[in-house]
Amino acid sequence: MTPKSSVLLLISCITAIASVGCVFELSSGMPELGQTNTAIILAISIPATIASFVLAVMDARANIK
Repeated sequence: MTPKSSVLLLISCITAIASVGCVFELSSGMPELGQTNTAIILAISIPATIASFVLAVMDARANIK
């Protein structure tokens, strides 16, 4: 694992946690940041999670010796 893939995996974990938190906040009915802000965070965090995970895996595979 390279430092680049480690950072990308860290970003993937953080954005995954953010997306799960947003789902719980939205399902509660009264999100602390408001409905719109929480939905925007959710809409950004889901693709960011997927993209950073895929990039981390690609970088790790590219550096296998």
